[in-house]
Amino acid sequence: MLSSHNDVEAKKSRNKTILLIIAALFILAGAFFFVPAFTVLSISSRKNPEQCFYSIEGAKNGFCISYTHSVNKGRVHDYYKRTLDNRLILERTVFVSYGAGIPEPGETSGAVFTVLPYGYEISSLNRVLPELVMAVGLIAEHSITFSNKGDFDFDTELFLKNYFAPQTSIILKIKRISLFDYIKTKKI
Repeated sequence: MLSSHNDVEAKKSRNKTILLIIAALFILAGAFFFVPAFTVLSISSRKNPEQCFYSIEGAKNGFCISYTHSVNKGRVHDYYKRTLDNRLILERTVFVSYGAGIPEPGETSGAVFTVLPYGYEISSLNRVLPELVMAVGLIAEHSITFSNKGDFDFDTELFLKNYFAPQTSIILKIKRISLFDYIKTKKI
């Protein structure tokens, strides 16, 4: 009789242990699925934040925003990376010729001005931004290109008008997101 009672108690104890282990596994799986664990570059519409695209590559290796300058009609390339505290930093800009809005060499302390065979570069800008807000242009042909370990392949540039209607105001920023958010959101 005592052995039978001990067997029942042992089974109850085992069942409780198994249930606790299963519950703990579900909690861990839920935490893994819903806790922000991935750092991405988020590109979203200001008016409709649900219209959003993520890029792990853009957050990890940096990206370049390119556009046609409205005055001199040359292409401008602004190069961004992520800071340690998940902000954006404009490192350098490359352009064909000067026009309104193109920074002067002396405007930014520590910036380096270089004449290149194909235009000009201002490096060491180190302009830190919490986010980049811009409008997708009708004529500017705004595009984004992602770095592949420091190199930018402009054959793979993605034109923002293919993702957002012209004149849409968009926000580019570094975010931490969960696996669930990453899976349900479009990638660029």
